[in-house]
Amino acid sequence: MRVLHVDSALEWRGGQNQVFQTVKGMAARGYQVSLACHGGGILDERARQEGLDVHPVAFGRGDLSPVSALGLARVMRRVRPALIHLHDPHGIAAGLLASRVTPGARRVVATRRVDFHVRGRLSRWKYGACDRTIAVSRAISAVLEAGGLPATRIRLVYEGVPDRAPLPGGHAALRELGIPEGAPVVGKVAALADHKDHMTFLEAAARVGARLPQARFLIVGDGELRGRVESRVRELGLAGRCVMTGFRNDLDRLMPVFTVFCLSSHMEGLGTSLLDAMCFSRPIVATAAGGIPEAVEDGVTGRVVPVRRPDELAAALLEVLSDERRQAAMGAAGRRRFEERFTSERMVEQTLAVYGELA
Repeated sequence: MRVLHVDSALEWRGGQNQVFQTVKGMAARGYQVSLACHGGGILDERARQEGLDVHPVAFGRGDLSPVSALGLARVMRRVRPALIHLHDPHGIAAGLLASRVTPGARRVVATRRVDFHVRGRLSRWKYGACDRTIAVSRAISAVLEAGGLPATRIRLVYEGVPDRAPLPGGHAALRELGIPEGAPVVGKVAALADHKDHMTFLEAAARVGARLPQARFLIVGDGELRGRVESRVRELGLAGRCVMTGFRNDLDRLMPVFTVFCLSSHMEGLGTSLLDAMCFSRPIVATAAGGIPEAVEDGVTGRVVPVRRPDELAAALLEVLSDERRQAAMGAAGRRRFEERFTSERMVEQTLAVYGELA
């Protein structure tokens, strides 16, 4: 069975890495697999480096872009897939439209990675027209059911990241960023987008800094809110103690030297950066948004606090930062949980099981 994966996103984020890992994992198992994505983007580049079958598409704007649908239709005529797997909202609409105008019977699987409510006739049509929808957390499954999708067509497949060892040079990277030797480091890896709620993180950082002046805070990522986040750093007197690194491609050396990993989202499908932190045995302090509590077990692999509560987030951070033995225990427990539930190998196998239902 040939499978065509479709992702219309241009920026490299957690979702695109999941697409890459799925396509790569299927190809390694000998499956006939192709990928349609934005030409010239990071996903296109990385897939080509791996020798994968890549078809660049000039995706237009909006769900119902004829440019996107026609581009995908051309790819489908070349590839002739038996199944198409659609990985993002615009890609779902474009893929469904392309499938309607391209001869041949094929099954359709969609993946939903965000816990935003499913609203409007267009969104309901998109997921309702798919044979199966993969939810990457139970929280997203609940959102899909609340939006009217039958539970019989929803499958839970947790996202996963590759199991790998930390790269050397993490402490040198911290020094390059101006972090003093031995300073406790609270790191956050997330796009600078509203639902990631960097403002609550900064409010909590200011409270932690007042009690633990030697603590330093790293925000890794970029996005449309960069200017607002930078302004808030200055307003809270965190300049010099909070470092905004922008996008980094060396997280496998940087993240393992975080003292604590923090994610303060007020909406979150699951959060693949959490999975990376668990892979590297980092203790986590996070908010109870979306699927986060399915990854982080409060009091065991980290602490989980209510969303948009900077006082409680700060208290949890101070609690973990003050106890090195607890940091190690939480990190080890998170590593075990990662191995059991959140590896990319497990994600690929469970995705293939969904395909098997439709064969």
